[in-house]
Amino acid sequence: MANMKRPRLQAVQALPNYQLRLTFVDSSVYTVSLAGEFEKFPALAPLRDVSAFARACIIEGEGWTVEWPEQDIQIGADTLWLDARAQNAVDENTRIFTQWRSHNALTLPQAAKALGMTTRTMSAYGTGARPVPRYVALACKGWDAEQAHG
Repeated sequence: MANMKRPRLQAVQALPNYQLRLTFVDSSVYTVSLAGEFEKFPALAPLRDVSAFARACIIEGEGWTVEWPEQDIQIGADTLWLDARAQNAVDENTRIFTQWRSHNALTLPQAAKALGMTTRTMSAYGTGARPVPRYVALACKGWDAEQAHG
């Protein structure tokens, strides 16, 4: 397997029900659903058209985004990787942690700083090398609540 420092796509395939089959350069394959994203991100509304959604592609030789050129819409591979990991998480704590990072667009160093942990620990949780403890999932929820109250 190729090592991925940053998630990078090798291939994308649009599936029914607004799902994407993502193949990353490390040979990992995930299916991610974008069905719930249209309400959260109005800029994605043109992709509700099934024929438009079906034209998802990546730029050959790059793989940093999934694109819909006719709609001028791009979604970064890193965002899709986090969403795919969250949607396919084996346990609730991993899902909470991964969604927290994704929805707050936190890099590993930013997540580490927010939780008072090391970047290496954040990486281990993100890759599944270490299970996400319940207290970390709860800290993510607490951080979100703290941010909401400004």
